[in-house]
This record gives sequence, C-alpha cells and structure tokens, in this order.
Amino acid sequence: MFLPSLGGGGAEKSIVRLAAAFSRRGTPVDLVVGTATGPVRDDVPSSVSIVDLQSSRVATALPGLVRYLRSARPSALFSAMYHANLIAILAHGLAASAARLVISERQSFAALKHAERGAKERLLRGAMRLLYRRADAIVTVSGTLADELSTGLGISKELIFPVYNPVISPRLLALAHEDPRHPWLSDDAPVVVAVGRLVREKDFATLIHAVAMIARRRPIRLIIVGDGPLRDELTMLAIRLDIADRVDLPGRQANPWGFMKRASVFVLSSVSEGMPSVLVEALAIGARVVSTDCPTGPREILGEGSPALVPVGDVAALAAAIETNIDGAIPPPSVNVTGFTEAASVAAHREILLGDIPSFRASPDRSL
Repeated sequence: MFLPSLGGGGAEKSIVRLAAAFSRRGTPVDLVVGTATGPVRDDVPSSVSIVDLQSSRVATALPGLVRYLRSARPSALFSAMYHANLIAILAHGLAASAARLVISERQSFAALKHAERGAKERLLRGAMRLLYRRADAIVTVSGTLADELSTGLGISKELIFPVYNPVISPRLLALAHEDPRHPWLSDDAPVVVAVGRLVREKDFATLIHAVAMIARRRPIRLIIVGDGPLRDELTMLAIRLDIADRVDLPGRQANPWGFMKRASVFVLSSVSEGMPSVLVEALAIGARVVSTDCPTGPREILGEGSPALVPVGDVAALAAAIETNIDGAIPPPSVNVTGFTEAASVAAHREILLGDIPSFRASPDRSL
C-alpha cells in the first residue's frame, strides 16, 4: 500500500486501518511511504512493515517505488490520493511489475478544483484521464464519486468499484464511551463538536460564524478537534466575532470519539469530501448530526432530502439546523452503516486486490 506520507488526513488514516486489518487477517502488508513521518505513524501496528522511500515530495518517490516493486515483487499495489496514484501507475509500468494495480480515489473533482487551480489543475486532470485507465481497478469511497470519476475522466464503469472505508470497529465503539474530561462536556450549555484538519476544505469558518449567530440568542459552545494551518486564523475569527470564550481548539486528540458521543450536535461543515468517515463515526456512536450537502458523501449517507443536510457555506441555514437539532426537532437519521464496518470493507478490498473481479461483481454484497 503506497502513500505519500503518514500525515493526519482521512486518506492516510483509512489506508493505515486497512493495512492493519489485512495484517490481522494473515495477509502480509508493506506500507510504502514517500516519507515515514506524520501523526498516524503511531497507529501502524508492528505487523505491518513500513518502507520509507525518504522522499519529501511524492514525485521524487518514483525511483524508490520502482526499486521496491522490482525487489519485493508484491502480489498487489494499492495507492491512494491522486498524486500518489499517478506515481504508482508510472512506477508500476517502469518496473514492469506483475502486481495487480489498484488505485483509490477519495476526493471529488470539486475538491481538485478547489485545491489546484488553473494550469496545474488542467495538467493533473489530463494526467488522470491518460493514466488512470491503465490501472487494473479503481476503488472509490462512494457511489457518487464513482459516477463523477467515470463521467469526468471518461473511464468505463467496469473499471470502477465503489467500496466504503473501514470506519466502524469494536475499538471505535469502545473508545467512544471514554470520557475526554473536557469541562464543557459536563456542563449544561449545549456543545457543538466538529472534527477535522484545520484547512479550507473543512470550512470551519462558516461553522464559527453559525455558532456566533446562535450565541446571540442562547448559550452555546463549540469544540473543533483537530490541527492544521488555519489554527491562528480560526482563533482570530472567534475573537473578532466576540465568541473566543465559547470556542475551543484543543488540537488533535487520540480519541475524538469521546467528544463526538457527548456532543449536543456533531457538525460536518465541509466544502467537499470524498466520503466523510467522521460523519459515519458520529452516526455509529449515536450522535445527533448536521452536515453540509457537499460533494460527495453526506447525501449518500443521510439520504436525499434529509433535514440534517444544509447548503455549503450557508451560515444561516447551518445555524438553524444546529438549533433545531439541539432542541430535538430533527429526528436521528435511520442510516444503515454496516457497509462501513471493518469486516465488510476488508472483504471487498481483498477481493479487488487479491481475488477475482467477476465474482466480486456478481456478489450482492458489493452494492453500497
């Protein structure tokens, strides 16, 4: 399994979980990384071998990945995120590898347009259109993303397999019962909780504005669990809106699920996602939720027309949905999250990586 690094993003966390789950089931796994640094390194079990290519940029990892494929001769190569996918495809060809090549796409084109603008975005999209069809299979983390990928890149749907991430595990459910010992979570005032990297795509600024709007009418507090480059900017925003004493940014937490379970409302405020694992986690542990109807994932999870969905970037709508949920007027969504269990995800990924694709297509359990 190939990653640029062991950073704290959702893709890295999901691939590390998948590697650990394969290993527990007796399949040897090498986690090949451009650089073996980042907060999720501590989550890699000793049974998974880390191969550090010592490349700070994913593009410069190409020679090292070619050498690895020629020497290790793995049965399958699995990569995640579009930069890494392109390098994996090139390395696979240069190494003349016999490994089954499976790439995983986790972000919508809306996210690509947001992150990479102008000529760089067009170059990336052209490279994806040219190279992605060389993979033996493409895994997407949602059905909507599979449709978007097929349409956007002109790739046959026969090559694309929607499979949910391994999100729900006994460990997650157990940790959710642990008390994070945050003083606000034992107080009477409603507490909104959000979890994610402090980056533009998560749009925590809109969430802070929504909480400020609610704070004019009633007591409310906001905890955003996570770290990232926008910490200072978000802190200053809370100060400007005169709610600094109602907003806490405690940083990355080893157990965010304890916060989520005790929240009055869990909020996903993202501009774009692939498939937001954190929203599934919140539902699995029984939290009340509000989410933006961003591409892709939330609508697929919560259902078309769910009252828990609000337009992206709409402060007033987000504030109204949070208040309505605090007051219990939005019933908890009835969502089947069994497809997100570790067992279901590993079985599907294993068949694509190591099994027979036709039998996988024929299985009714394949559907989302």
